[in-house]
This record gives sequence, C-alpha cells and structure tokens, in this order.
Amino acid sequence: MHSFHRKACALAALVLFTSPALSRGQTTSPAVPAGPPKPPAEAAQFDFWIGEWIFASATGGGRNHITKGYDGWVIHEDFNGDAKSNLKGMSVSVYNVATKKWQQTWVDNSGAYLDFTGGMDGDRMILSRQFTNASGQEIRQRMVFFNIGKDAFDWNWEASADGGKTWKTNWQIHYTRKK
Repeated sequence: MHSFHRKACALAALVLFTSPALSRGQTTSPAVPAGPPKPPAEAAQFDFWIGEWIFASATGGGRNHITKGYDGWVIHEDFNGDAKSNLKGMSVSVYNVATKKWQQTWVDNSGAYLDFTGGMDGDRMILSRQFTNASGQEIRQRMVFFNIGKDAFDWNWEASADGGKTWKTNWQIHYTRKK
C-alpha cells in the first residue's frame, strides 16, 4: 500500500474511532432537521379554493379538483372542462416567502405554459403576468378570484393592452362547491 493511502486510512480510522458520538455509543447520524419549515400564515390565503368544485361559464362547464400538499406549501389544481369547452389543465401554486407573493404555473392540453404572481388584494385573490405578443405589444393578463364564500366564488380571466389602466374580462367562471 502506498504511504499516502496508509496515512489516509490511519487518519480516517482515528477520526472514526475517536468521534464523540461513537464514544457515547451513538449509532445514528448527528442531528437531522426535524422536517421542513412550517409555512407562514399567508400560505393559507388560497385555502378557500381547496376542494371539489363544479364550474359554469358561457363557454361550458366542468369540474376543478384542488388539493394542498407538500407539508402545507403547495396548492395543486386539476381542471377538467366538459365536452363543450374541452379544456384540461393543471396548476401548481406556492407562497414564496422571499418575495411575499404567490406564484402559480399553469399548463394545459393546448400546450400553454403560463406563470403568474400575486396575492390577496382586499377580499380578492389576484394573480397576474405580462408578455409580449407576436405583434410586439405588451399584454397583461390576470386571474381574479372574487365573491369568495365557503361554497362558491367567481373567477375572471382578464387582459389589458394599456399597461393595466383598463381591463377586459375575456372569461368568467362561477364555481360552486360539489356537495
């Protein structure tokens, strides 16, 4: 055995057998964190949405199943439109403690990928995004959850082409909790 390897093995054995944990008879690894940190109170702002929902709009209806997981940090949406709307999608939302905002990612069966940020504004949850369309125009889009009650709420999909000065509602949905 090469001299360097012999010295390395001897040093490893010395560290291993003189470790305070081993000398006390400890056979497990040193302190392991008790688990992930607890989510802040703001992580409960979307709890009104958790559950099974039936929705209706002028372009069709369907169901929306919302769960909360990953130790209370993540809201998961499974959206299934009826045959008339034919939209199927999912979102994942999380409260970001660094930015103090909600972040949501939406994907669907049309190939859409949308990313939103926002939070509570009074009694409404507003998540928004902006992008530049093919014509080079900056467009803002937002989702507004409002009229929030225990068993029902309304949701608007809105757009603005003037920097958010005016908003046009492109799609409105009424949600009713499935009994």
